Parts: sequence; C-alpha cells; structure tokens
Amino acid sequence: MARIALHGVVHRSDLARVAGHSGKEHQMDIRAIMMGLAFAVMWSSAFTSARIIVADAPPMTALAIRFVISGLMAMGLARMLGQRIRLTRGQWISVVVFGVCQNALYLGLNFIAMQTIEAGFASIIASTMPLIVGLLGWVVFRDRLPMLAVVGLVVGFAGVALIMGSRISGGVDMYGLILCVIAAVALAVATLSVRTASGGGNLLMVVGLQMLVGAIALAPFALALEPFEVNWNTGLVAAFAYTTLVPGLAATWVWFELVQRIGAVRAATFHFLNPFFGVAIAAVLLGEQLGLLDVIGVAVVTVGILAVQLSKQKPAPVTADRAAT
Repeated sequence: MARIALHGVVHRSDLARVAGHSGKEHQMDIRAIMMGLAFAVMWSSAFTSARIIVADAPPMTALAIRFVISGLMAMGLARMLGQRIRLTRGQWISVVVFGVCQNALYLGLNFIAMQTIEAGFASIIASTMPLIVGLLGWVVFRDRLPMLAVVGLVVGFAGVALIMGSRISGGVDMYGLILCVIAAVALAVATLSVRTASGGGNLLMVVGLQMLVGAIALAPFALALEPFEVNWNTGLVAAFAYTTLVPGLAATWVWFELVQRIGAVRAATFHFLNPFFGVAIAAVLLGEQLGLLDVIGVAVVTVGILAVQLSKQKPAPVTADRAAT
C-alpha cells in the first residue's frame, strides 16, 4: 500500500511482493515490533489529516498536488540511493494498476467521502481491505482458506456490519459511505490483479512513479469538477505537510524496512491495529464520538483482521539448533 495507502501508501503487503525484496528475514524482535507500531500509527493517522484537508480545500486537487510532491520526493530519494527507472514488467504493471486503483480511486474516493464521513469511520472501512482480499481470493481465484481465515472473515465482516448498522441508523451520509466501500473494493481488486507479478529492486522509484500516475489520473477530474477554492489556514498547511511527509513517505519507508526485516506476511500482521488507531487518533484530534456499538465493532473487526493475517503465516522450520534446545 507500492500503498500505497491513504497517504500514498499501496496495500503494502502485496506491494512488497510485487516490487520484490531481498535480504535475510529475521524473526519478530523488539525493533520490528516498534517499526510495525510506528507504521500502523502513521497509516491510521492519514485519515485524520485528510479530514482536516478536505474541510478547507478541494479533495481531488489537494490529493493530486500531494501526489506530485510526494512522488517527486520519493523519486529524488530513490535516485540518491542509486535506483533507476529500470523496472521489470511486473513493476510497471504495479505502477499503473496501483497508481490508478489505489492512489486515484482508493485515496481519491476516500478524500471525497471524508467531506461528509468522519475520519474514524472511513478508517474502519478502509481497514477491512485484507478481509475483502481474502473473500475475493476465495470467490474469484478459488483460494483455499485455512479455518482460521474463514473464522476471521466471518468475525471481521460481522464487526463491519455492526458498525455500519449503527451508523446507518444514526443518519450517516450514504453517498460518502458508498464511496468508502467502493474505494476499499477497488484497492482489493488491484491487489489481487497483480498478485502474481514479480520484480526486483527500485522500491522507492516504484512508489514515486505510482504517485505520479495517481496525480495524472486525478488531474482531469479535479480541473473539470472542482473550483479551486481554498480556505488557507495553519491547520490546513500543517495537515497537508504532515500527510505528504509522514503517511506518504515516512510510513512507506518504514514499511519497506519492516518487510525487509521480517517479510511481507509477518509485517502485514500489524494491519490489525489500523481500526483501533484510526478511530483513536480521530477521537483525540478531531473530537469524534464513538458509541458503544462502534467500540464493540472495532474490537470485533480487529480480531477478524488479526485472524486472517495470522492464518497466512507458516510455522518456522525446525532447524538442528532449535531441535537441540
């Protein structure tokens, strides 16, 4: 989530597979845990910063400009690290598919939706992407799901239904809700569509190019549909700078370092924290209120995502050293 995600970050577990990585994977240690927590906080905070931005600026225009800045910065950093625009066929597929589906559709629709949808609620819907990928993989690709994954899907979607039922009865904006759901499905479809692609190296260059593709895809719609009316203020500038540098670049960097350290499957486990952090950050910074059903629903969704992610992990092989202990 290259997610990159609401900030420019692909769904990162699958992007890591698309872009490829090298190096020996380590077991989960304290450094990996801290990196995973940092990534989850940065990813989840993007919804709050986006909510602040769209309150005072046109969403598609703001997002396109952010993509240009983040993309050029990522490509510049990649060039400093010796990376070139020499990508494999799989990486070019990822650049186009994720640039359009993740950056333009997923993030674009979420930015538009958060004009009327609370950041915490949007983050919960977005966090269900691993559940949607699991369900579509089973329905479309006939993936065999372990029992733990099946239980996780059932539990996770039950939590989503609980939250949505509570919000719909409370008068949530249905247009914004539908946009959030379409956005999550679009990213899931993109993730599955390139899951067999492979390549190597140039990870930051891939990320930067994906952002530029997203900007190009959004620009015509922003120019045609949005008047450039901006209410300039300190909060807007701070939120824009934050979402450009932290979720857009820093979270991406931390993610790739984490994948390099412990592997994409183990790293993806930290996604189960996203619903909790998403609603918590929005509650603290924006004062968004949570009802009892929301709290229960978030807990249920979190358990469901964790079960799905844990089901993907394979037991570590028993080595001679381990067998002797």
